[in-house]
Amino acid sequence: MEAARVATSDDIDRMVALTHDLREELQPMKGGVLWAEREARPEPLDAAYAELIERDDARVVVGTIDHAVIGYGIVVLEPLRNGTTLGVVTDLFVEPEARGVSVGETMKDMLVAFCDERGCMGIDALALPGHRAAKNFFETAGFTARAIVMHRRSPA
Repeated sequence: MEAARVATSDDIDRMVALTHDLREELQPMKGGVLWAEREARPEPLDAAYAELIERDDARVVVGTIDHAVIGYGIVVLEPLRNGTTLGVVTDLFVEPEARGVSVGETMKDMLVAFCDERGCMGIDALALPGHRAAKNFFETAGFTARAIVMHRRSPA
């Protein structure tokens, strides 16, 4: 049975392993190398996840099938200059073999509910260019593009 729940410290080792899978999947994609160096959470992941689990301004969830953790998601609240708060989904990953059975949707719903409960003015989530499955996933959930980042590689 598919489900999602708030992560605990017992989930950290599994989340670290899933994060390595996420990086292997995204790095070969367009924008993936720079994403890994700029947006991806830096090591040591276990310490970062332990800290996030304890924060009041973040929610860490895991997705399960028959109680086995097969995905994770993280949203962090970001105060804006005008006094409002933006929810930022920094991570949302499900093992490829387990996609399409609603685990990602269930985790996303928990992250969105967390943001709604805290009065966020909106929620951002990043999808790499060309990662059509991620773009479609978020669009189905009512997300729309609000910015497109343009990049030029240095010739050197």
